[in-house]
Amino acid sequence: MRARILEAIRELAETNGRPPTNRELGEYLGGKSTGHIDYHLRILKEQGKISHDPKKSRGIGLANALEREYFPSRGQQVPVVGTIAAGRPIEAVLERDQYVTVPGVAEENLFALRVRGKSMIEDLIDDGDIVVCRRQSTAHNGDTVVALITNGPSETGEATLKRFYQEPDRVRLEPRNPTMQPIFVEPGDLMIQGKVVTVIREL
Repeated sequence: MRARILEAIRELAETNGRPPTNRELGEYLGGKSTGHIDYHLRILKEQGKISHDPKKSRGIGLANALEREYFPSRGQQVPVVGTIAAGRPIEAVLERDQYVTVPGVAEENLFALRVRGKSMIEDLIDDGDIVVCRRQSTAHNGDTVVALITNGPSETGEATLKRFYQEPDRVRLEPRNPTMQPIFVEPGDLMIQGKVVTVIREL
């Protein structure tokens, strides 16, 4: 039964473009009750074969290692956790109900963001694209980063997508659009949240 649940998780995620709910799994498996599915999900999570957050309706997914073992050619499911500004910084808002499949990637610590704005257009990152990022807190000059500016009016900080450059006494966040100006930030007012590793354009 548990092997079939693993297959169902992957099949439903691939068909619908998002992780299944407990109820969807039960229906797909012939009308199994949510309690029956919950029991097997708990065991699969203990075995390290799935990730499961029962507080989220779509918090079920194959563990990355198992995903790569069972389906090496299908790509990795990466959560789209919100929107990032390629332009003026916008308030950082997290969302966790959508996933994107990233082929040829075998990393654990990835997240994705939908781009709003055109400040990175010369790097072929356009409005509506999805950037896939490696979660990290440091950057090298020239890296395209998710930067959280913490000295603005928002309590959660303001997020932006820019190239990172460390200057002697400040950080320059450089757009890749000749019509836009860089943002200068004191090092203590900036948190690097990730580095862009690939870009996905939805047609």
